[in-house]
Amino acid sequence: MILAVVDDLVFLSKIQQTAKLLGIALESARPEVLPELAIELLPKALVIDLNHRSGKALEVLRALKSDLKTKDLPVIGFVSHVQSTLVNAARDAGCDFVLARSAFVRELPSLLQRFSASQNVGSANNITSIKPLA
Repeated sequence: MILAVVDDLVFLSKIQQTAKLLGIALESARPEVLPELAIELLPKALVIDLNHRSGKALEVLRALKSDLKTKDLPVIGFVSHVQSTLVNAARDAGCDFVLARSAFVRELPSLLQRFSASQNVGSANNITSIKPLA
């Protein structure tokens, strides 16, 4: 199962539909409940919109990465366009992969399949072909 923190309902629907077509469980989460939900559900990965309108994306990342139970959770973040300051801040907060929204859309089926197939939480090192933003 993969968790997603995405507030654009149309975009979230596309992500959910892709996951459904691939037979992958995907749950939506609000930022304010994410740390507890991640501990409860033990997802294989987290997908997060770094431009989330709550303004809490980086705060959530820091909370997840500072908790021993979720620190190894692979996190895939996306930005609506290349925002170098946000990209760097997301990496500093613990985001494992940061992609432009267009690259995220293009790679979505592959990302979902690879992370859902990983055997262990924190197996982001097994994902070798993802090209994060430089």
